[in-house]
Amino acid sequence: MVHTHQSDGVSFEDVLAELAERRAEFREQRYVPKDFIARLKQLGLYRAATPTRFGGEPLAPADFLARIERISVVDGSTGWVASFGSALVYLAALPLDTQAELYRNGPDIAFAGGLFPVQPAAPTATGFRIDGRWKFASGCMGADVLGVGIPGDDSTGGKPRTAVLRPEQVEIIQEWDVVGMRGTGSFDLVVRDVEVPREWTFIRGGTPTVDEPLYRYPTIAYAAQVLAVVGAGVARAALDYAEEVGAGYAGVTGAPKLADRAYYRTEIAGAEAALHSARAWFYELSNEVWETVLAGDDATAEQNARLRLASAHLAKTSSDVVGRLLEISGTAPINTSHPLQLLHGDALVPKQHAFLGPSMYDAAGAVLMGMPPTTPGFR
Repeated sequence: MVHTHQSDGVSFEDVLAELAERRAEFREQRYVPKDFIARLKQLGLYRAATPTRFGGEPLAPADFLARIERISVVDGSTGWVASFGSALVYLAALPLDTQAELYRNGPDIAFAGGLFPVQPAAPTATGFRIDGRWKFASGCMGADVLGVGIPGDDSTGGKPRTAVLRPEQVEIIQEWDVVGMRGTGSFDLVVRDVEVPREWTFIRGGTPTVDEPLYRYPTIAYAAQVLAVVGAGVARAALDYAEEVGAGYAGVTGAPKLADRAYYRTEIAGAEAALHSARAWFYELSNEVWETVLAGDDATAEQNARLRLASAHLAKTSSDVVGRLLEISGTAPINTSHPLQLLHGDALVPKQHAFLGPSMYDAAGAVLMGMPPTTPGFR
């Protein structure tokens, strides 16, 4: 866990303190605003996946994940938005000249994508004509560039493309009414009849044009990890709350305070063990695969499968932990504004994500037994 980090004269702890004061504001307006994205940029989170050749300061995945987890303890939505600082690994598949233009004014780029549903894009002489509506563009209100999903072709190996646009080319429709991660601003993107040059599109999960270690780390697995670790931060916040409140809370019926009840102590201990175990395996694998790519080797199919499995397991464990804490906390959490109720909604979202759902267990199990993955885009 990262406790101290400082960049550009801004301390990690100061930014977290500001976040604690503003998280209700973000939840109410349903997005993290540009001024706070700028604070996260000062911490280096939006250059953590920018190529070194373009002024970036790439972080080892486990180091980046630890920072996202720490933010998520304070606010899951902001952790989720900050996690997309890692999404520049996708953009490493753009042509080098395009990347040079992208980073012309500096390495701190916030990228948000509304990648699904993939919308048809008519080819033109120089690119693609984009017209459609896409969902779940987390962080789009503070983004410097936006991506939308379009079909692949014979040259993409069956993988979809992403077209990169500037904010002025995109309309944002603020539809986001959810039980958790309310502050992520995961709004819809609408693009009307915009031609995007082919060199401003990339294959999602495609071969990078930049030869640096971070871009040899499994791209889709990393995208799953950064979301799973948000759930871990939310679960940590729930445990901290339950342990603090349990020591002093007595029910309205006059029953013993929560900490005096054996079932409460037992469940707290079990939840601690479950979360710490899932986290330990998750970070252990990330470090192992990072060492592999630093040595110049490609991550194996089995390593990728274990990363995907550990991510899904961490997301599920985190959600389960918060659910268990709700069950043992008496009548207080039935209030809609109760902290555990809010955390329960936040913890649900990573577990429900397509990258982290139940199908990941089947796909990982297939690979570990020498079979092809059962889920498209698993690697």
